[in-house]
Amino acid sequence: MGSHGIKDRVAVVGMGCTRFGEHWDKGTDDLLLWSTDEAFKAAGVTKDDIDAYWVGTAMSGNSGMVVSRPLQLHDKPVTRVENFCATGSEALRGAAYAVASGAYDIAMAVGVEKVKDSGYQGLVGASHAPADGTQRTLTAAAMFAMCAPAYGKKYGVDDDQMREVLARISWKNHQNGALNPRAQFRKEVSMETICNAPLMAGGLRVFDCSGVADGSAAAVVVRAEDAHKYTDKPLYIKALSFVAGNGSGNADPDYDYTSFPEIHAAAADAYSQAGVTDPRHEIAMAEVHDCFTPAELLIMEDLGFAERGTAWKEVLEGTFDLKGELPVNPDGGLKSFGHPVGASGLRMAFEAWLQMRGDAQPAERQITTDRNLALTHNLGGYPGEMVSFVGLFGPELG
Repeated sequence: MGSHGIKDRVAVVGMGCTRFGEHWDKGTDDLLLWSTDEAFKAAGVTKDDIDAYWVGTAMSGNSGMVVSRPLQLHDKPVTRVENFCATGSEALRGAAYAVASGAYDIAMAVGVEKVKDSGYQGLVGASHAPADGTQRTLTAAAMFAMCAPAYGKKYGVDDDQMREVLARISWKNHQNGALNPRAQFRKEVSMETICNAPLMAGGLRVFDCSGVADGSAAAVVVRAEDAHKYTDKPLYIKALSFVAGNGSGNADPDYDYTSFPEIHAAAADAYSQAGVTDPRHEIAMAEVHDCFTPAELLIMEDLGFAERGTAWKEVLEGTFDLKGELPVNPDGGLKSFGHPVGASGLRMAFEAWLQMRGDAQPAERQITTDRNLALTHNLGGYPGEMVSFVGLFGPELG
């Protein structure tokens, strides 16, 4: 990889996040003001103190005026970005690299999406540009449904075992989300209910699929040497990696739906930037893109949290539970926290911000570990044709 990274050159000094859910009484502007106001207050700044803004949204605006209008900004640069479901992470990457370059002293990244009263259907997928080669005739659920039987066949996991593994992933994330006051779905769901829910596509059932939500999240970033001017507990950026696949996976006879090469490549680059050599034992927690339960299963192996063909056993053993060896999606993940496309990446960073500062509430949500790295991961697209983001964050320099 050609990235040299920006390890310890940029710090997050303030964050905000709305509750994700069906906000029938709120529009895009309301959600954006909610998250940015929290971030401004956390950093002790005002909108006028920010030198430049980046906004990520897939379906709720087409220009920087998504931010400049509700905030009533004057003479401020606002860049609008979109990169499938990794849109929020892309906004953070843009703001962080701009500060690292020296172009700006302080920047804000915002992700926002208002889709619940727009007719958007989550299982179908967002619209695609006609020339990017990703206009599929199958739903996202159908595409990810192919991963479970492929994994089972390759690694000797029978259908009943696979059903239990996928249900266990969903059960875990709903357990975590039930504790989180900002989550869309705040209810524990039994394994029996998950296993007997209606089928959606292939072997995937209702509780194998993440929901669609309205929501917004925001972050204020500054140069690392300035961080303590704004907060006593900054979160330092260790790595930001982004990989765009070339969409050729489904035309490749060797592609077997048991791994996502783009995720593996993004993770390898991020670990190189941050100096991570043993992710399983160096990372304290991870927020990953559990759009569908088979995705989380494969992601565990692509990120190096489990050896190939063993993640299903780790899931059943509770390795990735809130109180497990390596908590994954402690805030509930896409499955329970919700998935407003443009905001999800920054929502993941928000959970890292809370957990690494010891500020997760209620207290039973707070992870306990002597490790000091948090990972966030987004994917966008489908198996064989996706983009992937991996970020690493820590509360200490070095």
